[in-house]
This record gives sequence, C-alpha cells and structure tokens, in this order.
Amino acid sequence: MPEPVETTTPDGVDYGWVMQVTFVVTILVGAPIVAVLSLNADLPSWGARAEFAIRVGAPIWFLTALAVFAYAKRKQE
Repeated sequence: MPEPVETTTPDGVDYGWVMQVTFVVTILVGAPIVAVLSLNADLPSWGARAEFAIRVGAPIWFLTALAVFAYAKRKQE
C-alpha cells in the first residue's frame, strides 16, 4: 500500500467542517426565512430583490456561522 500523501491532526476547531455546515444550514433554514420576509417587501426590480436578499441574508449567515462555531467549540472540549 502506498503511504498517504497528506495527513492532518487538527488542533482546535475544524474550520472546514464549520464552513460546510454553515453553508448547508443557511441554505436550508436561511433561504426560507428570506423568502417569507420578502413577501411583505416592495421589490420592483431584480436589483432591489438582490439588495434585499443580501441585506437580510448576511445577518442570517453570520448568526448561523457563530452558532455552528460555538457548537463545534463546545463539542471539541
């Protein structure tokens, strides 16, 4: 058997896992939240829709990332 090319022993939080889980959870949970919030907003153009999605989605993404990181940090200890 050939030797593995790379091996890792991460110390601390696995940031790759945090990024992947943040992406998936934000799509599964955040996208419906943005869609529901957009029902009452006046979005006449594609630019307005994109701006709304960014303005509302960015805090959702940030809060999701913090929650996933806190979960990973807690499970690590």
